[in-house]
Amino acid sequence: MFQPSALKKGDKIGIVAPAGKIAKQKILTAQKVLESLSYEVILGKHIFDEHHIFAGTDKDRAKDFQFMLDHEEVKAILCARGGYGSIRIIDKLRFDGFEKHPKLLIGFSDITIFHARLNHLHFGSLHATMPINFTENLTDSSSLQKLTDYLEGKITNYQIPHHNLNRSGSSEAELVGGNLSIICSLNATDYELNTHNRILFIEDLNEDLYHLDRLMLSLKLSGKLAHLEGLIIGGMSDMKDGETPFGKTAYEIIKESVQEYNFPVIFDFPAGHIDENWPLPLGKKVKFEVSEKDVKLSWKN
Repeated sequence: MFQPSALKKGDKIGIVAPAGKIAKQKILTAQKVLESLSYEVILGKHIFDEHHIFAGTDKDRAKDFQFMLDHEEVKAILCARGGYGSIRIIDKLRFDGFEKHPKLLIGFSDITIFHARLNHLHFGSLHATMPINFTENLTDSSSLQKLTDYLEGKITNYQIPHHNLNRSGSSEAELVGGNLSIICSLNATDYELNTHNRILFIEDLNEDLYHLDRLMLSLKLSGKLAHLEGLIIGGMSDMKDGETPFGKTAYEIIKESVQEYNFPVIFDFPAGHIDENWPLPLGKKVKFEVSEKDVKLSWKN
């Protein structure tokens, strides 16, 4: 699996909006932050466009993304936000230029589609915060601070407290994953995620609890859980119960779906649609240690 190297001062970062539309000020804030760190920012030509819920038409969003994929000097592509729309352009993109001039793709949520595509091509990518969540001051956001630290090659491990639903154990394997709804939507497509002998990370937002149960059972019935080396559950944010209660919390639903397996499981990892959205190096081999005391996640640059 090819892993892009850390960025250097003066490197070019391209910002594109492949899905939902985004306020101009959010992009300008992100540009200001990155330029303050001595990166050169290149904006997609159509990044400020609006077409219904999208940041421009499918054709124009794909054109912007293709430009960044092909750009010989761009070292990272930062997606402006998620929302919906990435799946509408994924089959319009060519990755031959990217393979000649690889770069780090950054984003989460709907951007999971691109993470899955790059995994098929054996390229690593980064699940991390995006401009829609940027603040002007790095110290105001640990997610943004950790992203910039990662870009500079300063982060190689995490340690978080024990959660009572965790299952202890250790493993070392490639990390894959992203948004649970997107992962399930890719089943039986050319972009289906391979979870065999891998550590899977999942997160999600604003789902009915019964739908979360359906998603986890879909993973189970499609064989995505049976051969995991580990499972990391991030934020399951703003989950909704029905008029008749489902009877379990989001985390309890997930725990039940994997109870017959033996791989280590951690809950409440700080990543996803939450304030603490720490960068996760998808495609990298990570060491995963879960004890009754804490959780450790580490990798080599």
